[in-house]
Amino acid sequence: MSNTKQADGEIHEDQLLNFLVNSLDEEVALTLAENAELDAEDIYEVLVGACADGTSVSTLCERSEDVPHENSVLYHLRTKFDLETLEQVGNALLQKDVLDVLPQQVEVVSDLHLRPYYGDEDGTDGLYHSQAKRGTTAFHAYATLYARVKNKRYTLAVRRLEDGDTASSVLAEFLGILDDLDLKVKAVFLDREFYDSKCLTLLQAHNHAYVMPIVRWGQTIKQELSEGWSRVIQHDMTA
Repeated sequence: MSNTKQADGEIHEDQLLNFLVNSLDEEVALTLAENAELDAEDIYEVLVGACADGTSVSTLCERSEDVPHENSVLYHLRTKFDLETLEQVGNALLQKDVLDVLPQQVEVVSDLHLRPYYGDEDGTDGLYHSQAKRGTTAFHAYATLYARVKNKRYTLAVRRLEDGDTASSVLAEFLGILDDLDLKVKAVFLDREFYDSKCLTLLQAHNHAYVMPIVRWGQTIKQELSEGWSRVIQHDMTA
């Protein structure tokens, strides 16, 4: 672990790294063999570093010195964690102190993220399959829920997507999280992946104001949208 700098009123990179690694070590149990060449903190440092750099574990290990080999880290990440439990713990940590910093009323945003997978077709177990985009049908996919306050994001939940998940099933979970957090939601903003009748029904059932892009399905809606934006139109949406 890096040496912590003396407090000077600023948050330093090594202090933030130590905080995140220690938080993970306290909340997520990781048991290694007694003769293992690395410990839990080594793995968490690589994981946090990769997240901070917006890169992969493999890339970080290749570019960095004094870190475990990528195969060792990936082996433990793939075999030692129960992903459902890890997701629950991670979201609990994200929400732990969020209510103390949020105003009484917030805007809430949800996005679906699809990261293309171009590897071996035999190695797609656990990935999310969707319509072809950017040359592949397999994706590392996840959904995010966050509060937006003065253009700053406060993440409330992250949800991994697998085959069988739908936009409406994810939205139902996220709306349930909002209910449990007892937040006063000013409006919900969603990306175009949520544009379907089931999602709209959910939003209406929870009585939330919402904004989302319209997908230009069918000739009728294409014609309506081609005639200008500053007006109100009626559009019947099929299931």
